[in-house]
Amino acid sequence: MKQTDINIKNRRATFDYEILETYTAGIQLAGTEIKSIRNGHAALVDSFCYFNRSELWVKGMRISEYFYGTFNNHAPDRERKLLLHKKELAKLERKVKESGLSIIPLRLFLNEKGIAKLDIALCRGKKQYDKRESLKAKDSQRDIDRVVKRF
Repeated sequence: MKQTDINIKNRRATFDYEILETYTAGIQLAGTEIKSIRNGHAALVDSFCYFNRSELWVKGMRISEYFYGTFNNHAPDRERKLLLHKKELAKLERKVKESGLSIIPLRLFLNEKGIAKLDIALCRGKKQYDKRESLKAKDSQRDIDRVVKRF
């Protein structure tokens, strides 16, 4: 597996949230964390982003301990700082405070230089009936695709 093939997705995010805007952020990592990500040992389930002193942090993102790490290994569930431009941070912080939107990680990947990046989205939570509508639309699209494939 090449290191650019790493593409860890938060599949639950598109079901639970309506995505309004997306951003790509860098992550401040320890040495053994990037090695675990390159091995594909990370998960974005139940993770979210929040502001602390005008800095954006991701909480709930799990990066498993590196197998060959010694006493220098990282804590798997620690909070990690996200790196964005000041203008983007100010815009996101303003929108989150004003309208009660959330910032949710969508995808963790390695770019062509081998640097870990996190796609985050400004989201609004879906209601239960919105989720049902999404499932109905997905099922009907699947049925249409089946019929089209037959002919």
